[in-house]
Amino acid sequence: MRIALDPHMYHAQLSVPEELRRAADLGYRWLELSPRADWFFWHRYPKADAALIADARKAAAETGVGFASLVPVFDWSSPDEQERQAQVRNWRRLLQIASDLDCPLVNTELSGDPNDARRSEHAFYRSMEELAPDFERLGISLNIEAHPYDFAETNDDAVQIVRGLDLPWVGYVWCAPHAFHLSDGVGDAERMLRYAAPKLRHVHLADCWNHRAGVGNRYILNPPGVDARIHQHNEIGTGDVPWDSVFGTLRDLQFDGIATVCVFGWEDDADGIHRRMLERVTTELGTSDPEAES
Repeated sequence: MRIALDPHMYHAQLSVPEELRRAADLGYRWLELSPRADWFFWHRYPKADAALIADARKAAAETGVGFASLVPVFDWSSPDEQERQAQVRNWRRLLQIASDLDCPLVNTELSGDPNDARRSEHAFYRSMEELAPDFERLGISLNIEAHPYDFAETNDDAVQIVRGLDLPWVGYVWCAPHAFHLSDGVGDAERMLRYAAPKLRHVHLADCWNHRAGVGNRYILNPPGVDARIHQHNEIGTGDVPWDSVFGTLRDLQFDGIATVCVFGWEDDADGIHRRMLERVTTELGTSDPEAES
C-alpha cells in the first residue's frame, strides 16, 4: 500500500519541486498532485510545460518521492456538448503530462450537474468512450470518486457507474471527508467500503462533520435551501467520521491501494498535521515500500 500526500496546503507558497522536497522532509514517499494554477486547474486547459515537468522529474529523482497520482477536475460530464468536448481536450493534455512524469495513475471526479443527472451521465460515458484509447495507449489507470455536487453524489450510485464501464484499469476512490454526502448523512463507512470493495483502489483520508446532524443545522447556510454543498477536509479526530470503522474495514478487506492524506484549510499547522496524519495512517494501515512498487 502507498501512503501519499496531497500538498494542497502548500500550493500558494511552494513550487511542485519544493512540494516534493517538503513531502520527503515530512516522511512521505509519494505525492498526489492536486489542482494548482501553474500545472492544471479546475476545468481549465493544463498549463504545465516541458520545463516545469523536467524540474519536477529532477526533484522526484533527487528526493525519492514519486508521483502516485494526479488529480485533475474537468467537467467531462457537462450536458453542454461544446463544454464537454473542451474538457476532453483538457484531459488529453493532462494524460500526456502524467505520462511525461512517469505517473501511472490519475484520480478524478464524476463532475457534471446534479440538477441534470441523466444527461450528465450520458455525457460521462461518451467522454469515457473517447478517452479510453488515450488511457490505454499511455498505460495510465483511472480512479473515480463521487464528489459533492457531482451528477452522482452517493457511494452506491458512483460504484455502479464505475462498474458500468467494465474496464479493468478503472477503479473507485472512497473519500472519507465526503462520507456523509456519500451516504446522505448516515455515515455507514463499513457498508460503503464493502459495497465498493470489488472496485476500491484508493481512499482519501481526512475528517469532516455530518452536515445532516443537529436537525440539519450543523452548518447554517443562507438563504435556507440554497443549492450548494459544504464539507471539510480536517485532521483525523476533528470531525464525525467513524475512524475505527473505516480503518478496521480497510484492514479486514486487506486494502492494498493508495491512501492519500488530504487535509485542506489549516495552512498555519500544515507540517504538524501532515506528520500526525502520516503517523496515524501508518499505525492503522501499515507502510508503503516504494522500491517494491516501482
